[in-house]
Amino acid sequence: MAVADNSFSMSTMFNALPYSKGISGFIPPPGFAPRASATPLHAALFNLMTDGEGVSYFKGMISKSDKTVLQRMASLLTSDSDYFMAIVTNKYGSRRVQKLLGKSDDADALFCAAILRRFLHITTDKYATYVTIRAMVVFDKEMKKAMYEHILYHALDLACDQHGCIALNDIITDSDDPYYRDQLLDLVASNALCLSNDASGNFVVQHVLTLYDLRCTHNIAVNLYGHCIDLSFKKYGSYIVEKLLEAEESMVVVVVELLDCDGDTLMRLARNEFGNFVVVKALRFTKAMSKIDLFWGLVQKLMPFLHLLRRSHGSNIASILDSFRLRC
Repeated sequence: MAVADNSFSMSTMFNALPYSKGISGFIPPPGFAPRASATPLHAALFNLMTDGEGVSYFKGMISKSDKTVLQRMASLLTSDSDYFMAIVTNKYGSRRVQKLLGKSDDADALFCAAILRRFLHITTDKYATYVTIRAMVVFDKEMKKAMYEHILYHALDLACDQHGCIALNDIITDSDDPYYRDQLLDLVASNALCLSNDASGNFVVQHVLTLYDLRCTHNIAVNLYGHCIDLSFKKYGSYIVEKLLEAEESMVVVVVELLDCDGDTLMRLARNEFGNFVVVKALRFTKAMSKIDLFWGLVQKLMPFLHLLRRSHGSNIASILDSFRLRC
């Protein structure tokens, strides 16, 4: 970490840090394993960024710092990838780095380069992932473009990670670039089947369906055709199928699959703890959307199993069928 040539007064900043007096350059704080070139200032800055008791001091220091000071602070923070990772993977370190983003284009350029060097590790970490999310809100167009390229390359890895899927969902939602947004939606749609069966990926599929992008919704439905019944037997898979039933463009795909399956499969689905909600929604939405042929097709296919549905998770379906039987 070459910081000696920096014209910024490192000693001034070091003396300004709240915990500098008790820190030796040879005894690093917990969580920081410095390289041989690390200075006492690195340890002091590490404490400033990660100590839970330094919140108010940090806010005050940043509010009084001009862009030159922020840039030099960013330079020190990003001068070594391991050092930067140790900070952003810390709960408080992540929050304070987020506070530094968007205040200076020059500082942002340094932070962008640091994030891209460890992009996947940062964006799949419990705390560091929020640094990526914040960066995608405040970075300028060119920096966002570089970030988007990494996001696209690692999109499936992010989608299948418990923390990465949160970042991916937020990035897709807040995207202000139509090209990259469509690229990400297309990637999710084309991989809908594997993502729907993944513990984290299914949340990404659920999320993009709530965006009501008609083209994406249609593509997801097409790619899941033939698998909707299998998904409906699973907790999170059933959520995806229920969301497909809410849009007319995809509802027909799901209901056709329900009508094409054999009666025993539909009966088991209707009695299943998760599948019964799919069947109920199929009945309600085909009726609400005036898809009368599909609605009566489901009613007629379910009616022979009415007695089995009454004493099962399908009792709500039995109530719907009873109401129409009485009318007839």
